[in-house]
Amino acid sequence: MCAPISELEQEELLEKLEVFKIKGRDKHGRKILRIIGKFFPARLITVEVLKKYLEERVFPKLGKRKFAVLYVHTDVQRSENLPGISGLRSIYDAIPTNVKENLEAFYFIHPGLQARLFLATLGRFLFNAGLYGKLKYISRVDFLWEHVRRNEIEIPEFVFDHDEDLEYRPMMDYGLESDHARLYGGAPTMDSPVTTYSMRCIS
Repeated sequence: MCAPISELEQEELLEKLEVFKIKGRDKHGRKILRIIGKFFPARLITVEVLKKYLEERVFPKLGKRKFAVLYVHTDVQRSENLPGISGLRSIYDAIPTNVKENLEAFYFIHPGLQARLFLATLGRFLFNAGLYGKLKYISRVDFLWEHVRRNEIEIPEFVFDHDEDLEYRPMMDYGLESDHARLYGGAPTMDSPVTTYSMRCIS
C-alpha cells in the first residue's frame, strides 16, 4: 500500500510525469491534449486532486477553441493507472460544459478488447452520447498519422514497441494474448522520472 502524499506532491507528480500535455495539432488544425494512461499513478493521486489539476493547469491552456484528445492506452493496468468507474464519472461530470463542447475528437490508441467492451456498454451510461460519438479507435500508430500531424507529437517508445508486438502477435488486439512481461512491469512511481520512458517525435 502506497503511503499518502500531500496534495501539492500529487500535483507536482502529475506535472513531472507529463500525464497531460498540450502540444501539436491534428489535421483539422485543432490543439491536441495528449494523455499517457501508463504514466498516471492512480494509487497516489486522488480524484479530487486530479479534478483540481485539470481545472487549474490543463483546461485554461485549451482556451475557447476546438481541440482533440489523444489518449494512449498502451500497457495501461486497471489497478495501477485508472481511477475506477466512479472516479471516471466524477471527473467527467466536473469537466466544464464549454470544454466538453469544444472537444471534437477523441483519438484512442491501442484500445484492446476490454476497453472497447467497456466503452460500448458501461461507457454509454457513464458518458453522454456526444462524447462516445467522438471516439476514434487507433489500433496502430501508423494509422494515427491519418488524423494527426506526425512531426508535432511525441509518442513514448513503448507504444512503438507494442505496435511491433502486434505485428507478430495480432491476437493481442482481441485480448486472446497478453504481453505479460511488459504489462506487469509496473507504473511510474515518485522516484521514476518521465524520462524513464524514451519519446519519439516523428518527422
